[in-house]
Amino acid sequence: MAIATAIAICSSPSQYSPALSSFQTTPSLKTLNHPPLLLPPCGGAVALASAAVEAARAAVWAAGEAGEEEGGGCRVVRVRRRRRRKRRRGVEALGMVDKWDGEEVHEVSFGAARSAVLTPREEAEFCLCLKEEAGLEAARRRIAETREHEPTSNQWAEAVGIKRSSLDKMLCNGRESRERINQSYRRLVVSIAARYQGKGLSLQDLIQEGSIGLLRGAERFDPDRGYKLSTYVYWWIRQAIVRAIANKSRIIRLPGSICEMVAKIAEARTVLSRRLRRLPTYDEIAEFIDVNVSTVRLVSERSRTPISVDQAVTSQGCMTLQTLSALSLKGFHSYKVKRNSYMYSIRKVLGAIFEIIPGPDETTPQKMVKRQLMKQEVERALNTLCEREAYILRLYFGINGETPLSFEEIGRLMKLSRERVRQINSIALSKLRQTSVVDYLKLYMM
Repeated sequence: MAIATAIAICSSPSQYSPALSSFQTTPSLKTLNHPPLLLPPCGGAVALASAAVEAARAAVWAAGEAGEEEGGGCRVVRVRRRRRRKRRRGVEALGMVDKWDGEEVHEVSFGAARSAVLTPREEAEFCLCLKEEAGLEAARRRIAETREHEPTSNQWAEAVGIKRSSLDKMLCNGRESRERINQSYRRLVVSIAARYQGKGLSLQDLIQEGSIGLLRGAERFDPDRGYKLSTYVYWWIRQAIVRAIANKSRIIRLPGSICEMVAKIAEARTVLSRRLRRLPTYDEIAEFIDVNVSTVRLVSERSRTPISVDQAVTSQGCMTLQTLSALSLKGFHSYKVKRNSYMYSIRKVLGAIFEIIPGPDETTPQKMVKRQLMKQEVERALNTLCEREAYILRLYFGINGETPLSFEEIGRLMKLSRERVRQINSIALSKLRQTSVVDYLKLYMM
């Protein structure tokens, strides 16, 4: 109604409308007399017409909003359905040939359109080529497993029921399709990979993993559903990147459940640090994410970053952890010092190593170095005895890592009586107590 009113106002003749001058075609020139132009009345008519048009637009907009409220967003759904139908019609118009149907091979033009964004037709063609190539690779693997060697091209073509030339063409189409898809959606891969920087992998590694996920998703893409390829492969790219971070970002790989728990603990620690303005405790983190305190403590300890043995342990960088450990291992044999000063130096070195790398009691460098040094001193002590006495002590105490044996078992092994073996063991221990090596062994018992 408002639109009709505006059109009627603009088209109806008015006494205030200016008359256009008309020229006569006669050769004689006559003086033309025109009525005076009345601009103020004309300006009022134009303003009235503009107001009517604005009112009409407002009425149409209000009617559209009312329709959307009544239809519950049906307009958006109709637009999406229309786009999907259009894509389906484009795919059906391709006239695709089933793979390996007779001897025909799907023709694909790779040099026609080198645009950054693929059309629906190109997406369907390239994904079909990737599916054909994946089927051929699966057939090749089955042949290799059956015959226990890589098949030749003729054997490969014969196994899938096509000609050698058709096989080569399908493989070439697959390689070209992979390259085109990778080039066209590289920006999408980079945009997704950039969100996961700083989590253990470089940006180049993330892009490489995302490209693998892109091709994996393109092989499974179904254009008949009417969706865009970028919408479908987005989740495949993201999944490939997340799995790569979980499997390759650490020197010691952690299970997927532990990686998820590490992310939850890190997020909880960040939130609680802002809220409490200090580092939260294990109890507070466990209460925040609703898990046991032991789980939080275990995950936090297992997710620590390993320390390199080549890392400098001094401010000048002249000594590494590996050098420090080597110096402590050959301390007994390289330096001849008094007992008290030697004991102090060993404790100082082991204490420094213990402060550098904290860990469980059984795996700390302090325990490992102490065990290695004690083993060397025990070997030195056994070398002061005769061969039979040292052999009996090794079997009785299990010094070589074997199971300790009783006197009776050692007697059967050496064809001696149980009492004789016990006597030899007592004599050997008495000899060791009289040597100076025992003083060094007492250091490890403190």
